[in-house]
Amino acid sequence: MNDAEIAAESIPRSDPIALFDQWYEEARQTEPNDFNAMALATATPDGQPSVRMVLLKGHGPDGFVFYTNAHSRKGSELLANPNAALLFHWKTLRRQIRIEGPLSEVDAETADAYFHSRSRDSQLGAVASDQSARLDSRQEFVERYHEVERRFADSEVKRPAHWTGFRVKPVSIEFWVDRPGRLHERRVFKPDRAGGWNSILLYP
Repeated sequence: MNDAEIAAESIPRSDPIALFDQWYEEARQTEPNDFNAMALATATPDGQPSVRMVLLKGHGPDGFVFYTNAHSRKGSELLANPNAALLFHWKTLRRQIRIEGPLSEVDAETADAYFHSRSRDSQLGAVASDQSARLDSRQEFVERYHEVERRFADSEVKRPAHWTGFRVKPVSIEFWVDRPGRLHERRVFKPDRAGGWNSILLYP
């Protein structure tokens, strides 16, 4: 590969939401498992960081949505410090996307709709689990699950009020792509005052 080919930019300077859509659809076709998996980084008000994998369940110009138990560690951190960072890493495509921004809770109707789109087992598990709380034995969790199963045996599973969704509104979206010789390419987009986006390249 010659210098001109190496120097050519491969990440478009266009709308980052449209570019995310394109990469996300390509990941849907190529990733063997959980193409929508993303690392979610949160922090306590005093700056103690924490990271874990969650699943993206909605996205568009208004932000990126995931669901969780607000009583969990991540939920309590999100409520206390409503800022987050997301990372998608698609190994087969040799690409990653980083997203940062403030977040807000989705409305109850949106949370209800997604909760009831899940399998019944997942709904029952969400009710039975005190996510992130101490669990003395697996048997205790199994028994709680069966108790919830009996409680809702003849009715729709009610979404717990603390099981909800959060939407990250991006103030930074960075695209990274593997390039030969470790001369990787990075472009970061940030909103402008006119409602569009500005972007610059970063050294890899």
